[in-house]
Amino acid sequence: MAKYLVIVESPAKAKTIKKFLGSNYKIKASMGHVRDLPKSHMGVDIEHGFEPKYINIRGKGDLITELKKEAKESERVFLATDPDREGEAISWHLANIFQIDSNEKCRITFNEITKNAVLKALQAPRPIDMNLVNAQQARRVLDRIVGYKISPLLWKKVKKGLSAGRVQSAAIKIICDREREIENFIPEEYWTIETLLSKEDGRTFTAKFSGLVNEKIELKTREDVDRILGNIENKEFTIRNIKRSEKKRTPSPPFITSTLQQDAARKFGFSAKKTMMLAQQLYEGVEIEGEGSVGLITYMRTDSTRISDEALNAAREYILKNYGEKYLPEKPRVFKAKSGAQDAHEAIRPTLLEFTPERVKDSLSRDLYRLYKLIWDRFIASQMESALYDTMSVEITCGDYLFKASGSRIAFKGFLVLYEEGKDDDNGEESDETGILLPELTEGEVVKPVEIKPAQHFTQPPPRYTEATLVKTLEEKGIGRPSTYAPIISTIMSRGYVVKEKKYLYPTELGKIVNSLMEEHFKEIVDVNFTAKMETQLDLVEEGKLEWKNLLNEFYSEFSKTLKAAEESINKVELPVEESDEICEKCGRRMVIKTGKYGKFLACPGFPECRNAKPLFDDAGVKCPKCGGKVLIKKTKRGKSYLGCENYPECDFSTWDMASDKKCPKCGNFMTKRFKGKMIQYTCSLSSCGYEFEEERKQSENKSENNGND
Repeated sequence: MAKYLVIVESPAKAKTIKKFLGSNYKIKASMGHVRDLPKSHMGVDIEHGFEPKYINIRGKGDLITELKKEAKESERVFLATDPDREGEAISWHLANIFQIDSNEKCRITFNEITKNAVLKALQAPRPIDMNLVNAQQARRVLDRIVGYKISPLLWKKVKKGLSAGRVQSAAIKIICDREREIENFIPEEYWTIETLLSKEDGRTFTAKFSGLVNEKIELKTREDVDRILGNIENKEFTIRNIKRSEKKRTPSPPFITSTLQQDAARKFGFSAKKTMMLAQQLYEGVEIEGEGSVGLITYMRTDSTRISDEALNAAREYILKNYGEKYLPEKPRVFKAKSGAQDAHEAIRPTLLEFTPERVKDSLSRDLYRLYKLIWDRFIASQMESALYDTMSVEITCGDYLFKASGSRIAFKGFLVLYEEGKDDDNGEESDETGILLPELTEGEVVKPVEIKPAQHFTQPPPRYTEATLVKTLEEKGIGRPSTYAPIISTIMSRGYVVKEKKYLYPTELGKIVNSLMEEHFKEIVDVNFTAKMETQLDLVEEGKLEWKNLLNEFYSEFSKTLKAAEESINKVELPVEESDEICEKCGRRMVIKTGKYGKFLACPGFPECRNAKPLFDDAGVKCPKCGGKVLIKKTKRGKSYLGCENYPECDFSTWDMASDKKCPKCGNFMTKRFKGKMIQYTCSLSSCGYEFEEERKQSENKSENNGND
């Protein structure tokens, strides 16, 4: 019989840890939380100091009985749940169930599941950290009060089944505010002038109009442009000034939770939820051929860029061995933590550099491999030498007017040999590392205009949020913490307040209505600054600088007044109904479009007498190659798009590939397209035809791959 019992959250984690410990240890999984607030009622005694009323989670009775039996038969119990607030709370609940004093040294934590880390943790158990537990309890109770007090009000005034959340409401407001900006945006006209200039030897380069020699001019109208074109006609262009310099670009720090979610979204189209699910698997342990279960990365919920000395030295040795001296900086890089970051954990990094992406590739699924390689590359690159660019900027005069040209080339790739951070689309930034080279020029040299191209433009509204840019904004505004970004996004989408189309987040009509009500009657709850302030106060609870029940009392004294006023002033809201062209085949009414957990669907307005409902599909704009019916864009329950015939099940045409605008030259049916590296493969939609070809993809298509599906 084992002397010691170690309890973790998941079977995968238990399997990985079991490798490091002998027969004296038994490893069991709690399968997450074992106790929580009840679902049927609030479960918080507001009148008596906000005391939570925890119950055992339904369905976990047998597991709890088994764990209690194992604990009773063991000499000592070690609670090894995750090293954060949530993990500390799970350990506290387990200690209560086992009747272990929380002051007893029963708690062990590790940021990576390696033999050294686990054995080191077992040598230094500590009491349960009640500051961490109380920070978790304060968040849980705050969210319970907001949800259970506001939600019934929304049911009564808007629609049954609605719910409101403290942090989610602030996130919905951010998305709704952006939608309003887009709707109210008035485009403004502006113009640019580009000129293609040629040296005597025929080499050309492009310069852009800047203004007068000593004054910048904005071109608002065609008249502005025509005036300048008239003034420079038949005049010489002279090189006025040349500036050469070397530009240094340093690598990004290793990943924290938010930056991992952002880069995985940009590069692979992963949702925040999917990224965290994959990262959890890499942390807890995956089966590596010949090695058993291996925890490949450190803990994935962190906002610290700190790296242990051991990991830092290992990275430098790896760079020296695999890339050479010129890629290794003289001193290790130390990255400054952002304001308010919790430094308890390291950054997200590989646990053991012997497990290179190439070594473990065959043992991982495609998505696990891609995420692991991303974490690996970013970590190694973070300790590599800077990239160097030779830059050249040139001023050219034509009469009183000034034109500018610039170019650069990479002189030394440095960390870019391994990794480059993705960029958000439509961010208005222009990269000056364009790789465009200017020909050799000398001051005073005269160059000839080959072509002068004026172009009309209009200012664009700010882009809608993607999951990546929303996570970035939540982090910048101090809303939520590393463990909450993914749940926030999942919640507002599952409640039907926000939908994702392609990769962009749109507020639904329901989302807009609920947000307007919240803005009008619960201004403080949706206020971004208030939500950020609450996060700071929860951090103070964690640090032992604020009593958690005092935080709740201060919040509730104002919230209860707001709630009472809202109950008296909110009038019944009628939700707008969007009609479709579909007629209900059961009762003859015109069906309406509603939004549910999996997006929009058709429903009969005669509910509850008529309960007819069916999926709503977008028309792909092409004809079925088998029966000539409409081809529809359908979605699986997991949100993955595919094409299917409207006449299913009579016609079984379907394909995962999306429709292209090309027709098959052989049979005339539409062709589907799929991305293959730098190429696009076009295939005839009629499988019996078999015609296909490939062509190189354009830059815009490179950016849009993966934007629709995870």
